[in-house]
Amino acid sequence: MTTNSNTIVIESGKKALHYWHDLWRYRELFYFLSWRDILVRYKQTIIGLAWSLIRPLLTMIVFTFVFGKIAKLPSGGVPYAILVYAAMLPWQFFSNAFSEASNSLISNANLLTKVYFPRLIVPASAVIVSFIDFLISFIILIGLMIWYKFMPDIRILTLPIFLLLAFITSMGAGLFIASLNVKYRDFRYIVPFIVQFGLYLSPVGFSSSVVPEKWRLLYSLNPMVGVIDGFRWAICGSTTNIYWEGFILSIFVSICLLILGIWYFRKMEREFADVI
Repeated sequence: MTTNSNTIVIESGKKALHYWHDLWRYRELFYFLSWRDILVRYKQTIIGLAWSLIRPLLTMIVFTFVFGKIAKLPSGGVPYAILVYAAMLPWQFFSNAFSEASNSLISNANLLTKVYFPRLIVPASAVIVSFIDFLISFIILIGLMIWYKFMPDIRILTLPIFLLLAFITSMGAGLFIASLNVKYRDFRYIVPFIVQFGLYLSPVGFSSSVVPEKWRLLYSLNPMVGVIDGFRWAICGSTTNIYWEGFILSIFVSICLLILGIWYFRKMEREFADVI
């Protein structure tokens, strides 16, 4: 932060190396914002953290009834509730992280206009809060496995890899929309539509194997297809398969989305304090 006469100029690190170094220097602010967001999310709620369990549980029940009982879509021998919930976990994480990160700069407008710190900390802290919700929601999956006497195999150890891919996808999309949201406030209304539309466009209530073979590669342009298929492969074991060509494409799209998100965020960052 520099001062010129009576004007205070808040500016980010001009060199990329300095900027990433600043991220480490301001790590305590990152912890503070994350913890603050966790407290604020459940403040004055009747059942508190239980909301992290109720939302995915109710969605799982509806999807299991509609796709499993009525449409009778195949589950590959896996209890349909587990098949759906294995997809609900990454989708719920993505939708929460994407929504919170997209609105994080607007929500912290007062902080952005007062002092310099790497603005990337704000959407990153929002993603971390969604990760806490993910860990809480994972409890239901354990309960479902006990109820259905379903034992995952050694593939469950690869779950952190697919969780990392969900992180990359959430951060990339969140950074890009957060930057646009500062300048064009219409995006606050577009984000819920994207999340709602994406829920039905992604293989949450059904297996992606039901998608015709000729469309599966195109379908995998949705990066969450690879994430969800990966979660199911890790949790459901040998009863599910990964369409590897599509999975590689989803990884490529996720990485490109993250690079684009960081690039555009850094490009717009110097204007945040003025526009917001």
